[in-house]
Amino acid sequence: MNTKKIFALFLSAALVAAPVGLAWGAEAFKLGGTGPLTGGAAIYGNAAKNGAQIAVDEINAAGGAVKFELRYEDDTHDTEKAVNAYNALKDWGMQISLGSVTTKPCEATSVENFADRIFALTPSASAASVTAGKDNVFQMCFVDPNQGSASAQYMSNKSLAKKVAVIWKNDDVYSKGIRDTFVERAKALGLDVVSDTAFADGNDTDFSVQLTDARDKGAELVFLPMYYQPASLILAQAAAMGYAPKWFGVDGMDGILTMEGFDKALAEGVMLLTPFNADSKDARTVAFVAEYQKRHGEVPNQFAADGYDCVYAYAQALEASGATPDMSAEEINDLMIEQFTSMTFSGLTGDNMTWSKAGEVTKDPKGMIIKNGAYVGLD
Repeated sequence: MNTKKIFALFLSAALVAAPVGLAWGAEAFKLGGTGPLTGGAAIYGNAAKNGAQIAVDEINAAGGAVKFELRYEDDTHDTEKAVNAYNALKDWGMQISLGSVTTKPCEATSVENFADRIFALTPSASAASVTAGKDNVFQMCFVDPNQGSASAQYMSNKSLAKKVAVIWKNDDVYSKGIRDTFVERAKALGLDVVSDTAFADGNDTDFSVQLTDARDKGAELVFLPMYYQPASLILAQAAAMGYAPKWFGVDGMDGILTMEGFDKALAEGVMLLTPFNADSKDARTVAFVAEYQKRHGEVPNQFAADGYDCVYAYAQALEASGATPDMSAEEINDLMIEQFTSMTFSGLTGDNMTWSKAGEVTKDPKGMIIKNGAYVGLD
């Protein structure tokens, strides 16, 4: 039974929601992941966890050959805590992994996945370093270099600006990876990067220097390869100084609209590339958005959709491989490597996805813009 049939069965039957801690015994694969469920990056971790849980509940309710028991541990976006959380999952008996949600923790836990031969498919840890040299660590999200070059290409194709500024976080591998390939690709495309300024932990509350540099050098568009917390401050401070360029973000900014205390009007017109459009009329997306809103009272972001897709991709790979829950993690690991390097998967975040042997996914990004406090397709 493929994932489309599993989904069809779900639509034709009432959803039987299995609690997160419900033990299916030998009938279920133990699926674990770490993410920031508390702290400043909690929007990402809870979204991925919530999306994954919806997929688990659907698949378990469908009554197919594959069932899951899902467990997430809080890593607070901290590397040391992520390794501790991974070890707790390993002690629990984790057979397959969702890795870690954010990049720095996943750099650490992916090393453990590789050493322990526990296959990992991270929903959103996007640095190339997460998978580098590890044959059993894969990504559902765009890899950072691809996101940087794709953003530059999109700006060029749409003639969004000729003079561009970049503000980035130089002690964050996520931000740096996107920035580096963006600048390289922008120059090749004839975009003039007139301002290229950075910040780091400890000086991430006052962006007057960076914004003044961009404004004084005539930047018509400012590219923000960063997470939503500093981006929210940049948007507010730019508005306060009367600087109103076009804004272009990345997938890490997906979550800014649900950030507590943030004035959504400040994000009006912000553009970004994302693999997920919550406004899509596709039946799978409509059903997912409705269920997510029912459970959590908000529109799901890309991280939720990536978490959901990870579980369905696992379901497809496990069934196709003939894996059973009584197998060891190492036995399942070998089967997953074979499946993910040969299969094609369609989900909420892309159709006909494939993976390279390096663990990188191939799928098409979608251009989005924030209008009236919501994401709207640009294309």
